[in-house]
Parts: sequence; structure tokens; C-alpha cells
Amino acid sequence: MIVDFHVHVFPAAVKADRTPYLEHDPVFGALYAGDKAHIATAEDLLRSMDRCGIDVSVMQGFGWVDSDLCRAHNDALLDAAARYPDRLIAYCTIQPDAPGAREEAARCLTAATPARGFGELRPDGQGYGGYWEALAPLWETAGPAGAPLLVHASEPVGHRYAGKGRMTPGLLYTLALAYPEWPMVFAHLGGGLPFYAAMPEVRDTLRNVYIDTAAWPLLYGPEVFTALAAVFDTGRILFASDYPLQAQDRSVARLRAVPLPGEVIDAILGGNAARLLGLAGA
Repeated sequence: MIVDFHVHVFPAAVKADRTPYLEHDPVFGALYAGDKAHIATAEDLLRSMDRCGIDVSVMQGFGWVDSDLCRAHNDALLDAAARYPDRLIAYCTIQPDAPGAREEAARCLTAATPARGFGELRPDGQGYGGYWEALAPLWETAGPAGAPLLVHASEPVGHRYAGKGRMTPGLLYTLALAYPEWPMVFAHLGGGLPFYAAMPEVRDTLRNVYIDTAAWPLLYGPEVFTALAAVFDTGRILFASDYPLQAQDRSVARLRAVPLPGEVIDAILGGNAARLLGLAGA
């Protein structure tokens, strides 16, 4: 089984005309202003999955500033998951500072085909980066349901790129400290935070933290995985393409070529995610 844990699809209306959203949301504008920034629907994703041999994809929401846009996006993801329950899993988003955030989280978790988690959260873009008390209503709803978070992560060094943001290891670490029992996935190899797991106190703090491989070839060379395996539990590394930013088949091929044992690569490609998601056969 191959599970792509981090893909992006949008409502059909956003794909049809992104223009109204570009100025309305600064992060969306930074990421999707250019014609080369592809926007995909659930049906586009399914065609890619069939072509590339992906069994299951986890659709990540978008951290809109506007809570109404979060809700509309959630509707599209929940609908797609209901129509293709064996192939697509929804992670939803909320604007935690907005009225009704707790109710929207509960709605997502009690849908006919419920969301399995919340992401891709962008706390800096939504205005609560470091202000982790804002997530308390979501924790009170998602925590008892065992619904993890997936949070955008960014590197404190290296080149700048659209949407890099400021969710660097220091902020991510304080988030893990604030909610130590909440399973979390820090995207993009956690912005480098897992390398600090060589420190015993950091390793303990990150005991419920996973990382995904979204867009790693744009950031690192393949030797990054050897370095990660030396300090971080490879059972908590999840394959992710960041589709449509990266093609799913190319992402699988690149991961298969990294210098790790075959059984570890197979676990990253699907086994680790299957356990976290509670998929049959995990």
C-alpha cells in the first residue's frame, strides 16, 4: 500500500477562477498567483493516483484566514471523501480565532464520512503562530477523537520561496510542548526540528510528532534521510508528495532511491501512515 499523506485539492470554483481569492487571502495569493501554480480538484487527484499507483491520499485543507472559506473548502473535502471513501481521506481546517471554530471542528468530525484530522494548518498565516491557546477549542474537540494535526513547517535557513512562512523549529517545538498528547504531523521534514531529537528532552517532547516528506527534493539532497534515521524514529516518517506541487509518481521514485533499507522505505511509503490512520491491514 502506498499512502500519500499530504496532497492539496480545492473546490471546483477555486480552480475555475482563482482571481477573487488571490487578494482575499495573502498566503493563497503568494502560493497561487502564477499560472504555473497548479490547482487540482479531487477528480484530478484520483486520475493522478490511478496513473501513479497511489492507493490512498490524504487531502489537506488550506489555512484560509476567512473562516467561511475554511468551511467551504471543508465541504468539498468531506464530499470527496464520502464519494471515494476507499481512496480519499479528508483533513479539514479551521480559523481557530473565529466564532464557531469549535462547532466547525465538531461538524467535520461527525460528517457521514468524517475528517480524520486537521491540516494543513498555517498558524503564522492565520495569525496565531506562537499563540497556542487559540488551538484549545480544537484540541478539546479533536483530542478525544484522536484526530491529529498536520502543520506547515519551514526551515530557518536556506533559500526563500513562496509560502515558506515562519513556522520554524523553535515555534513548532513550543506547539509540541503545549499539547504533548496530541499526535501531530510537521510537514516538509518538520523544518529540520527532528535533527534536535538527538537531545533527550527534545526526543521526549516529539514522542507524538510525525514528519512528512512533502516537497523534500526542493529543499534537501537524499542524504537527509540518512541523517534523519540516525536521530529520529523512521516509523514516524510519512510519504507525501505535496501534489500537485510535485508529481506523485516522481515523488515515489525519488523516495525509493534514498539510501535507506528497503523495508524502511516501504514503511515510509505506506505502513507508517496506515497505522496512524487505522487503515485495514495496518
